[in-house]
Amino acid sequence: MGKPTGFLEIERKLAPKRAVSERVNDYKEIEQLNSIAETEAQASRCMDCGTPFCHNGCPLGNIIPEFNDAVYEQNWKYAYDILSTTNNFPEFTGRICPAPCESACVLGINKPAVAIELIEKSIIEKAYSEGWVVPFIPKKRTGKKIAVIGSGPAGLAAAAQLNKAGHLVTVYERADQIGGLLRYGIPDFKLDKSVVTRRVEVMKQEGITFITNANIGTTEKLANLTNDFDAVLVATGSTTPRFITAKGNDAIGIYPAMEFLSQQNKRNASIALEVNHKGEKYANTDIHAKGKHVVVIGGGDTGSDCVGTSNRHKAASITQIEVMPKPPVARAENTPWPNWPNMLRTSTSHDEGAERLWSISLQEFIKNDKGELESLLIGDIVYNMKDGKMEQEVMNIRKIPCDLALIAAGFLHTDHTGLFDQLTAMGVNADERGNLAANASYQSDNEKVFIAGDARRGQSLVVWAISEGREAARNIDLFLMGKTSLEGKSISSFDVMAK
Repeated sequence: MGKPTGFLEIERKLAPKRAVSERVNDYKEIEQLNSIAETEAQASRCMDCGTPFCHNGCPLGNIIPEFNDAVYEQNWKYAYDILSTTNNFPEFTGRICPAPCESACVLGINKPAVAIELIEKSIIEKAYSEGWVVPFIPKKRTGKKIAVIGSGPAGLAAAAQLNKAGHLVTVYERADQIGGLLRYGIPDFKLDKSVVTRRVEVMKQEGITFITNANIGTTEKLANLTNDFDAVLVATGSTTPRFITAKGNDAIGIYPAMEFLSQQNKRNASIALEVNHKGEKYANTDIHAKGKHVVVIGGGDTGSDCVGTSNRHKAASITQIEVMPKPPVARAENTPWPNWPNMLRTSTSHDEGAERLWSISLQEFIKNDKGELESLLIGDIVYNMKDGKMEQEVMNIRKIPCDLALIAAGFLHTDHTGLFDQLTAMGVNADERGNLAANASYQSDNEKVFIAGDARRGQSLVVWAISEGREAARNIDLFLMGKTSLEGKSISSFDVMAK
């Protein structure tokens, strides 16, 4: 490595964040970039560790030590070449990935890990500013046509790879804008939508066709696609929310978190709220937190996003409740390095203000005479040993004010209407969790239909979605052509250097 003692001399320094007093009044991105010199210094902290566990921690297999070294050596173009070999969208992962690579960083055994996510974001933003991100237009087309259903990170990654192989790719999206969860699920203060649009424009120039407001299974039959295309990739995500079955859950004022978040993204884009690609009952309901007592049910990233959005709405109060116990501040012993650590995580949204409660049992949604939500009945979950067995008990049952409850309890499986019914009619099976089943080659029981992303694996991370899209594309290319030149996850640093 360029500076063998860098990790001994330089402390971890993440990018600056905009002040809370400023950022809660807009939806601009919170996290900024370090200076070029500061980023190069951070890259020098990467150790010559022999066995870089960060490779294993990253679902994409990003070649992290090599691009860190290139940044330290001020060879940013080479760093971009290395990074783009394994990751189609570093501008997404550099903003919203929880960075499992950093949890696996060898330096993280006894020191703060290398700031890999920051370096990745810095590389791709430098590449855009220098004009290095250019459309990849194949010199030769195969004549094979592939339909991709869903334009989230899995669908987009697959489309980019299949186009790279010379195939003609058409992406169908049921919403009015391309991007899936990136467009309508992630708040703008974490991922500005100009970043998504910028990448989609590059993909259009590459020859990829995008069709919006196309709800396959409803506005167009799946059979049309399987007849007209040589292969179909289903990358529709995991979009069926988990609801809370407590008494009173039919009260007015209880909404899925994703409806709340997607509405705000539409407001930011000046898109009418009645534009609702799912045709759900919330299409014409203005879900807003201004002046309300908000309770976010669920302690994950989606719940955190609801907290940040509610802060910007100027909610009267914000409480986030979680059924699981409060995690430890430091890495728990049961998740040692290089595993993803069980530990308390505080997001930028929490820094802006919210009360967080753990080990909470939601007993009842309490509504008024008009059927409107007015409070929650909750209790503390405690565990006691009784007759040699651990038993759960709910204590300290109490009311807390709530006239807006946002359910951020995760997703069950992919959508089971329309497209799902037509897929099963064509021989595509579902697994025991309700996701679409596929073999190790991402191929369903219908040989022309492939499955990737959350529709196959269930609710997961953006980095896993990109990985799934890339791997599915490689297997589709192999299915159509009998061979493939597309890179797989096993690509090594020697392959990159040879190029």
